Amino acid sequence: MSEQRSPGFDTLLIHAGARPDPATGARQIPIYQTTSYVFRDADHAAALFNLQEVGYIYSRLTNPTVAALQERMAALEGGQGAVCCSSGHAAQIMALFPLMGPGKNVVSSTRLYGGTVTQFSQTIKRFGWSAKFVDTDDLDAVKAAIDDDTRAIFCESIANPGGYVTDLDAMAKIADAAGIPLIVDNTTATPYLCRPIEHGATLVVHSMTKYLTGNGTVTGGCIVDSGKFDWSASDKFPSLSQPEPAYHGLKFHETFGPLAFTFHGIAIGLRDLGMTLNPQAAHYTLMGIETLSLRMQRHVENAEKVAKWLEDDPRVDFVTYAGLESSPYKAVADRICPKGASSLFTFGLKGGYEACVKLVDSVDIFSHVANLGDTRSLIIHSASTTHRQLTPEQQEAAGAAPNVVRLSIGIEDADDLIADLDQALAKATA
Repeated sequence: MSEQRSPGFDTLLIHAGARPDPATGARQIPIYQTTSYVFRDADHAAALFNLQEVGYIYSRLTNPTVAALQERMAALEGGQGAVCCSSGHAAQIMALFPLMGPGKNVVSSTRLYGGTVTQFSQTIKRFGWSAKFVDTDDLDAVKAAIDDDTRAIFCESIANPGGYVTDLDAMAKIADAAGIPLIVDNTTATPYLCRPIEHGATLVVHSMTKYLTGNGTVTGGCIVDSGKFDWSASDKFPSLSQPEPAYHGLKFHETFGPLAFTFHGIAIGLRDLGMTLNPQAAHYTLMGIETLSLRMQRHVENAEKVAKWLEDDPRVDFVTYAGLESSPYKAVADRICPKGASSLFTFGLKGGYEACVKLVDSVDIFSHVANLGDTRSLIIHSASTTHRQLTPEQQEAAGAAPNVVRLSIGIEDADDLIADLDQALAKATA
């Protein structure tokens, strides 16, 4: 008997988590628009609430449409389980929630989306947590930032806004040596271009709002658990290794093994934080994921063409796209993201802040919006918008200086995109 073949990535995009509806035979995953579920009897209800049986209780915790998406995301990232939630920012908090406590810190890349920098530098202080921001290109600085209270390292596989690629293998070695998890935001790369777990990541987070959904319709977040971290190896993670009072002393890692983080994310995280993904948003995201490979191929193809054109334009100071031969990140990009460096990058415009503002006001095809990963090409001046709350030093470190414009290249005709940028640059630098 021949060994059963494992499904390929493009097959998982369509079939992972998807089964014909047992009641109707519907081939597409239904939208289970319901708040609650009827128990078979009192014993069934008790078993569900005690985590002795897996099933549906209340849609803040579990929902069949959302569950299908969670199964698909885990399959695509090569993880043991996944928890979906209301947004990418919700996913970041939920990823940290079982790990952190008052006085604990996370070592974080300086090259993060501006909203994440604000969340980590300001908002998490209200929980008694803190973040240490370091340049993740400087591995010695990452090591030096870790102390006895550090509970995770956080970075992006491809950084927003600059498109810089992180050496995940090197980061994972540092995290392993310190006995802490590596959390990787894989939003910009998607699992089509990069699978961080294969490079040693413990947890992978996504803003599914972006490339995964791909159509700019709904927000959503996800945490994928590799299932490979030993939460009981030290006393650093009591939420997962020690008795949980809310479940009569149950120990998540002892009870659920490689699914400990996933079960905690649902039974504690979604139960108490309530960052629930609604089933209609899950449905839109499932539909978007079906075409992820096809879209990412065009995103990369277009980005390479537009970036090369911009690099040769005398009105442009620099282009940060890691797929360019001139990029200092080209070698690591080829290793971490062998199918391409996604379609998010920045470029510096001669004329500075005012020229950047005029440029975004002059485009026709590009949409001036605070999003990325859409089928449509998008443009934004980060220093005056997404990174506006940061200090000038933080903006510079994040790759969002005043003379920098961020592009998210869509799947339109690349020559049309170049023509649009050409006419807008003419107006901006006149």
